[in-house]
Amino acid sequence: MNLPSSDTFVVPAVDIGPYVRGEGDTERARVAREIDDACTRVGFVQILGHGVPGEVVDGLASALDDFFGLPLEDKVRYRVDGANRGYSPPKSESLSLSLGVEAASRMNDFFEAFNIGVEARSFTHVELSEDDYGLNLWPDVPNFEERVQAYYAEAARVARTLTRIFADALGQDPDYFERLTDHSIDVLRMNNYALPEGTVDLDGDLTGMGEHTDFGIVTVLWADRVAGLQVLGSDGVWHDVEPLPGALLVNLGDLTARITDDRWMSTLHRVKPPIVDGRIRRRRSVAFFHDGNVDAVISTLPGYAGPEPYEPIVVRDHIKAKLAGSRHGKVNTAAVREAARVLAAAEELRG
Repeated sequence: MNLPSSDTFVVPAVDIGPYVRGEGDTERARVAREIDDACTRVGFVQILGHGVPGEVVDGLASALDDFFGLPLEDKVRYRVDGANRGYSPPKSESLSLSLGVEAASRMNDFFEAFNIGVEARSFTHVELSEDDYGLNLWPDVPNFEERVQAYYAEAARVARTLTRIFADALGQDPDYFERLTDHSIDVLRMNNYALPEGTVDLDGDLTGMGEHTDFGIVTVLWADRVAGLQVLGSDGVWHDVEPLPGALLVNLGDLTARITDDRWMSTLHRVKPPIVDGRIRRRRSVAFFHDGNVDAVISTLPGYAGPEPYEPIVVRDHIKAKLAGSRHGKVNTAAVREAARVLAAAEELRG
């Protein structure tokens, strides 16, 4: 089953139900093969059969509406400097700088966000620092925490189901990713594309969210079925992607690309303002980032390394460099391969 977004670009859809329901080896092997194919060719996949209840998704969506509907002066009270938590106002980040690439428009991204995530004190089997994780700051919105936490738990389950599938697809023992993620830095980012709905005259190239790759192992994305998300295909062209009804979008992060030496793709993506017939439409998305243990060393698997393999890297150092780019405007000079793909795509479009 495929979702075409152009004549030449498709995001494969995979039903992961056999893993969710604990079915037999034959069906699970089929899923692993389909995931391997999607990760190799595209780096994005639509997943069905994930088992997230509809009422949990509805609760999440209503929680977003309740928070982002607050006046800006109320939302900025929940801004947390120096941590990947709390509120980010519109134009306060520039995701392309996480790749070392400055947006041609020189304008920060037109989205607002609210982040929560796992806290170091959640893990009792290892001594950790809150400096690497962060403390959640919950807004004074009725039942917001309960609705968001219900979805967070489901997204975490889905992410760990996916890494179990990844281990099978890569021919590794079942606990391979568990050893890299048993105290993973996990963050849930709720996004609202904040240009007001209605007619618009564009003055320049507005960016909803700049081109970037995700930082960690795997991202599980819930999104409105509204245009805006674009994925960079192997043809060097940006293609529109919308989720199938009931599907979650999944993409790989940089660390999984390193594990496979880019056999599996950490695909560049961005969000353009959702403009349909000259009118801006509202768009919401929620990304669950499963980024790996803060102290894990990520190395390429034996048998996957090419002639110029990635050097081993500590998750803490990788995440720190990426966040310094997006949130603090410091160019990430370590993202050489990713930056080259952005620049090549820009050249392709100019040509």
